[in-house]
Amino acid sequence: MTGTSPLAPAAAAALLKAAHASGEAIAPLRDRLAATDADAAYAIQELNTRAWLAEGRRLVGRKIGLTSLAVQAQLGVDQPDFGMLFADMAVGDGEPVPAGRLIQPKVEAEVALVLGRDLTHERHTYADLLRATEYALPAIEIVDSRIAGWNIRFADTVADNASSGLFVLGGRPVRLADVDLTACAMQMCRGDAVVSRGNGRACLGSPLNAAVWLADTMARRGRPLLAGDIVLTGALGPMVAVQSGDRFDVSIEGLGGVSAVFD
Repeated sequence: MTGTSPLAPAAAAALLKAAHASGEAIAPLRDRLAATDADAAYAIQELNTRAWLAEGRRLVGRKIGLTSLAVQAQLGVDQPDFGMLFADMAVGDGEPVPAGRLIQPKVEAEVALVLGRDLTHERHTYADLLRATEYALPAIEIVDSRIAGWNIRFADTVADNASSGLFVLGGRPVRLADVDLTACAMQMCRGDAVVSRGNGRACLGSPLNAAVWLADTMARRGRPLLAGDIVLTGALGPMVAVQSGDRFDVSIEGLGGVSAVFD
């Protein structure tokens, strides 16, 4: 940043918010920020969360990102990240996503948890999550980046609401007693071609590990998970870039299927 002043958090948040509204990606933020640690990046995210809530968007849950150890290593971090899910990000199972709604979308297959109880402890256990989870669903997260060319590092993606875009939930609720979230196999197809495979172990060893991390983190950061919240627990396999006209069908063992369609 030689010869230039660093971007203030409010200015960085405004750039991301404008990119979200316009659909025009911006240059990476990391080299323009005074600090790029987690607290600084989440402070930028929180500014836009507050602004969107003030505008009437409804917070309905969280997504967990960077649950793959390989992706963490690529970005030079040793922890996942989180972003906010708003009601207007939800897309129906098989409902077409209009062309141009997102900038550079990619899809990931995930396990979604829907909570029936608040999670407000400083430290949570598997038992807390099992007790609090009302049911699980198969899900497709449609990630997007307001940073041009997906040229991101940790500070960029966290500030950018963890590269959140849209999400699709399946329609058949399954109790946790009826599914093995660790061993469940996932397959994603584009048409007849299998484009991604994985299982629950790809998500921090188990989607429940990711959910416990999120519950602790959100309580610590002052936005605890509450009854009714949706939790996208993280990718079960590699993400796949989207092209116009694509249809993705996901099957997760024990949870059923869910589809994302793009105009």
